[in-house]
This record gives sequence, C-alpha cells and structure tokens, in this order.
Amino acid sequence: MGIADLGLPEEEGRAALPHNGGGRRVGVPSTALFTDQYELTMLQAALAAGTAGRRSVFEVFTRRLPEGRRYGVVAGTGRVLDAVENFRFDADVLGFLREGGIVDGPTLDWLASYRFSGDIWGYPEGEVYFPGSPVLRVEGSFAECVLLETVVLSILNHDSAIAAAASRMSSAAGDRPLIEMGARRTHELAAVAASRAAYVGGFTSTSDLAAGFRYNIPTVGTSAHAFTLLHDRERDAFQAQVNSFGRGTTLLVDTYDVAEAVRAAVDVAGPELGAVRIDSGDLLLVAHRVRQQLDELGATRTKIIVTSDLDEYAIASLAAAPVDAYGVGTQLVTGSGHPTCSMVYKLVARARSAAPGAPLVPVAKKSSGGKTSVGGRKWAARRRDEHGTAEAEVVGTGSVPEELKDRLLQVELVRGGEVVAREPLDVVRDRHVSALANLPLSATQLSRGEAVIPTEYV
Repeated sequence: MGIADLGLPEEEGRAALPHNGGGRRVGVPSTALFTDQYELTMLQAALAAGTAGRRSVFEVFTRRLPEGRRYGVVAGTGRVLDAVENFRFDADVLGFLREGGIVDGPTLDWLASYRFSGDIWGYPEGEVYFPGSPVLRVEGSFAECVLLETVVLSILNHDSAIAAAASRMSSAAGDRPLIEMGARRTHELAAVAASRAAYVGGFTSTSDLAAGFRYNIPTVGTSAHAFTLLHDRERDAFQAQVNSFGRGTTLLVDTYDVAEAVRAAVDVAGPELGAVRIDSGDLLLVAHRVRQQLDELGATRTKIIVTSDLDEYAIASLAAAPVDAYGVGTQLVTGSGHPTCSMVYKLVARARSAAPGAPLVPVAKKSSGGKTSVGGRKWAARRRDEHGTAEAEVVGTGSVPEELKDRLLQVELVRGGEVVAREPLDVVRDRHVSALANLPLSATQLSRGEAVIPTEYV
C-alpha cells in the first residue's frame, strides 16, 4: 500500500521492501531467557520426578476483558511463532544458567538439545476474542510446553492490548487514515511490536522505520518543530522543506501563529501544498479555521493532519471536523489505558503417565478470588443468528455440535514443532476487518459495557 492510497502526500512514502510473510525476516538472538526462573525450577523438579515427559495441554485465555471493552483482538501470533522457533539454549545461555546455579547438570543437558516438537493451535491473528476464548493451545510434553509460558504471554498480552486500542481508534476514525507515531513513548523494541499490532488493528502507516523495515508497514514522516526553530524565519523552514521534498510535502503550522503559518505555507508551496499538520491547541476549532483559510487561499486540496495526545475519544470528537488523517502516539502504545489483556497460560489437561498413548485427563485450578479455570482441551466456535451476526462464543471440551462445525475458530499454527501458518500482515489486517464486521453494531460503541457477546460453555 502506497502513501497515495492513504490520502497523504506522496513524499512521505518509503522504498519498497521484499514481502516475506509480512516483511523482512530479521535475525534475532535466542528467546530462551525471555522466561521466568520458576519455569526452569519446575522443569528440573519434573525431570527428577519422571513427570516431565507427560503429554500436556496448555491454553491461553483471559478471564475478563479490560474494563469497558466490548471485544478483544488477537495480535502477536506471528511474533509468537518466531519466538518459538528461536527458543534455543545456546552455549552463552547455558553458561549463564550454569554459572548462576539456576539449574543442575541433568537439566542443562536436557536444555542443550531443546527444540519445541509439539503442536500449537489458536485463533488466527486479527480475530476477535472474548472472556474464556482459548486464544492459543500448546500441546507437547510438560517440559517443552511449560518453558514457553512467559514469552507467549508477554507477546500476546502486549500486542493484543495495542491492537484492541488501535481497533477502537480505527472505528472512531472511520475512513480517515491513522498514523502510528508512538516510538518515543515506549521501549525501543516494544515500539516496533506496537507498530505491528497497530497495523493489525487498522492503522495505515507508522513513523517507526524499524517497523517498516521488519514488517513492511508503510512509513511516513516530515518535520518537527525543531526544524522550524532552526531557521531564522518560519517561511525559510517551509521553503527549505519544499525545495527538498516538493510542493506535495506536509508542513507543520503550529510552531508560532497558525494563521500566519498557513498563509506562509501556501505562499511558499502554492495551492499544490500536500498537507498541513496541527499538533496543539483546540483541534476542533483550529481545524475548522485552517480549512476555511486554506480554501480561501485556493488550497482546496491541501489536507489537514492532526496529532497531539489523541485517543479514541478525542478522535471521535473530531468526526465532524475537516480533518483528513490522525497521528497517534502515547495513548496507542500504552493500550489507551489498558496496556495488558491479563491473558494467562494454564495447564488444562495432562496424560496419566509419561507412557506413549497415555490418556489425557482434564485438570484445573480451583481457588477463590475469581482465578478458577475450566479443565480439558477446548474447541471454540462463534454462533451466529439468522442475519449472520455473532451472538455467542461457544467453548466446549467434548464433541462439536454439527451446527457449529463450520464455525470453529482455532487453526493449526505449529505441527510437530514446524510452523505451518505464517502469513502476511495484510491478510491479518483484512481478517480483523471481517471479524469486526460480523459482531453486533454495539461492539464499536465507545460507551462502557460488557463483552458484546456472551461466552457459553458446553
């Protein structure tokens, strides 16, 4: 997707990158230490007890949605697959574990040859989910599955939270494009993941070049206030930018006096000026005034881009304003107040013994405080009404009812340790649009409420 398709100036484009599952495959170090020490503590004890080889089923789910949210968005699945592939205990990692006395010799020997050889099923990335939805199911020996808990949760909790915020902002924006620009408001690596998740949730571009390089997300960017302040006159800054990037560039007009800046911008670039950006003030009022001024100056095709601590509510409040695009940073990369989805990774079934073919038995935590879980390997389906609109998330452990067999949500992601479902981000993005379209209309309302459809256990 080019910048022209976003309705933004052509000069803000980026060089084409090879399309390989959504972007470049970038080499990363081992992900084996993206875990909590107690995973290795359990592994060592289970190896000694002879229970580490028992076939086990772990599931990822959340007991509740963040307060006020009507649905969740599955994001980060592609990154989970990469993390599982790179979960290797190389010499440096093993040396760290040995020197720290974290595990004993037999456990180190076992870790040295670790390769996940099990199966993973889950909701396809971009799909929506609800409380109790088995978003991911990991099957294999207890030893190989338990080690993945922390890295799986860290990715899914972060990316799904960002994607949910992005989805709400995208619904509020309607047909107007959204630019992700939160890299300076979070950890440098989290910024790349946030950009990817935002794209899944409906954003059209990012200011983060690392995200563009790694995931082939369109990148945009022009200038900051520093560029204007560098020059003796605002007009000189505009002239320098137009000389370098052409009349279709975007000029930042709120460094000093907005009206004077707009007049100078059109005088320098002419009516072919691509866009102006407003980053402060009463955006609703200023956008109307700037639109009127641009039209009076003959720049009727010049677009208006607004930034400045926007969230979904601020975006919705600008629906009637003559705004052509939004740039969002802080609120997006912090999940718009909900930076995690509270997903958990729980053992729901395990074999009676380590013997091959030993039958699985359901297991579940029973405790007070709302932290109970439902045992058994689960399937999930979304029941629809006569109009094709989702009316319930149905989760079960037995046979699938005939009428729900074509509504099953989980897909195979990893088979025998091999990834079988890597896909381009544009496919994931389109899937989210379709999933959202099949929910009741109230799903996109910004008013607080419960999950838009109930979860039923059968």
